Amino acid sequence: MPSTQLTTFADATASFSEARYVILGVPFDRTTSFRPGARFGPDAIRQQSWNFETYNFETGLDLSEVPIHDLGNAEEFGSAEEMAKGVRELAQPIWEGSKFPITLGGDHACAPPVVEAAPRDASLGVLYLDAHLDFREVYLGDRRSHACSARRMVERLGSSNVVVLGVRSMSRDEKEDNDRIGMRYLSAYDIHREGIRAATERALEMLHTERVYITLDIDGIDPAYAPATGTPEPFGLSPLDVKTVIDLAAPRLAGLDIMEVSPPWDSGNTSALAARLAREAILRTELHRSGKDVSRSG
Repeated sequence: MPSTQLTTFADATASFSEARYVILGVPFDRTTSFRPGARFGPDAIRQQSWNFETYNFETGLDLSEVPIHDLGNAEEFGSAEEMAKGVRELAQPIWEGSKFPITLGGDHACAPPVVEAAPRDASLGVLYLDAHLDFREVYLGDRRSHACSARRMVERLGSSNVVVLGVRSMSRDEKEDNDRIGMRYLSAYDIHREGIRAATERALEMLHTERVYITLDIDGIDPAYAPATGTPEPFGLSPLDVKTVIDLAAPRLAGLDIMEVSPPWDSGNTSALAARLAREAILRTELHRSGKDVSRSG
């Protein structure tokens, strides 16, 4: 079971059985290949979540009235394979309870096991927001590396059910493998040309699934806004771009993770952004669940 934490996500006061949204932290960064520290991400994001008002004027909702539960953090794992097994075991009851998982990492290796824990008949597609293609078969001898995470999701869901948004870095081998396998992606440059709304709508149309899961590597956002990450890459998305993705996906949104926030490289801004985006996902999903007027959402 997850360990008891001194901090919890703000407004996460419901029991597990009562909750519609369940938060899980995975303090694991053993596959980080450049700047370590993402293991401290879950609690840093939790701490920053207390900065925000419970009331959201844009949606008219108050998060203190939304049933949210914080499971705390998973235990520390010795290897990525052990982590994947442990996270699957923790995430499975969240999916089986028809709840909305929000997983806070940790490096991006922590994301595939959450998707793998979903029922195979869940009709789930993934919007994969990342600066990197993450499509290596193996990296530094580890198939569970953060550099292989999109590949592992494609193996679970199929290449037609994963779309990467915001990519601006890939190896030659990744490019050649993906040309053969066929995972779709829209680069940061495509998004700049098309605009975030048109690009997101196009990505959602590519996913012929009833439900959509968003995995957000915080390095998908430009390091000018989110510098505290393991592998920063210039020319990225803006925070409002990512908010727009969440807004547009909300009618089909089934879960979210936010990975690669690395507090040792932060002054608190990156963790605050991650916390706000997690809250936005709850608000937007709850707004659509409630059937309230969403015209104010733009």
